[in-house]
Amino acid sequence: MGSKIQFTYLALIVLLGANLVCEATSRTSLEDASMYERHRQWMSQFGRVYSDNNERQKRFNVFKQNVELIDSFNNANNKPYKLAVNQFADLTNEEFTASRNGFKGHMCSNKATTFKYENVTALPSSVDWRNKGAVTPIKDQGQCGCCWAFSAVAAMEGVTKLTKGTLISLSEQELVDCDTKGEDQGCQGGLMDDAFQFILKNKGLTTESNYPYKGVDGTCNTNEEANHAATINGFQDVPANSEDALQKAVANQPVSVAIDAGGFDFQFYSSGVFTGSCGTQLDHGVTAVGYGGMTMGLSIGW
Repeated sequence: MGSKIQFTYLALIVLLGANLVCEATSRTSLEDASMYERHRQWMSQFGRVYSDNNERQKRFNVFKQNVELIDSFNNANNKPYKLAVNQFADLTNEEFTASRNGFKGHMCSNKATTFKYENVTALPSSVDWRNKGAVTPIKDQGQCGCCWAFSAVAAMEGVTKLTKGTLISLSEQELVDCDTKGEDQGCQGGLMDDAFQFILKNKGLTTESNYPYKGVDGTCNTNEEANHAATINGFQDVPANSEDALQKAVANQPVSVAIDAGGFDFQFYSSGVFTGSCGTQLDHGVTAVGYGGMTMGLSIGW
């Protein structure tokens, strides 16, 4: 009799265990189905098409992992900024960094020069050049690593507004196609300093509408290149490792800067004051367009 009772208990335990496995499997299937639907909607939203089912499954796995990390970060609610499922959600962080961050790190010039704003003492507590009409709407560089061109152009657009009174959207593609003699190599990366050198030598840039952005390396259109809409009369580096000097510069105009944008938080940043890790491996050209308190406002083109 005792053995029969033990057998009954054993059978009951096995059945209960099987039910738990079924419930767990069912729950996982439902979660995957929900995530597949979320991925399908995301593909539709951003026009993503994959070459075959293997690629689609690979990208789904990356998407799922990224979404789970984003949701976990936002649900923790312990940072003053939020992440979002954006157009980069099916890229690993390594893929994202390789395709977008094209700033070629360099040492600042050792040539002794006088910083233009060195003697500026009275600074406003906050500045936002967007509110003063000196910043064009955010532009998307796509999968071309020409952040250096977007950074240089945005700074030049701001200076043109301040000196001429008109905000003109200038051509990044002209730099991508035509500024290829030195470090600047289109979608393969470049330097803002070299872009400014090109603009000075070329005596200006044409407009975005005359020479529209294509997001790929192309042949220089010399006819459009010669149709200058704005120019600069010089440039200089802000003294290195000086937040005070950078603040003085940004108080007077939008400024080209480089940042370490290789982290997961940067890939999916959506809103709020970014307080994440600030690395020293500078790999992305952006534009400082303001500041307030202990924060700096950046215009990031991706």
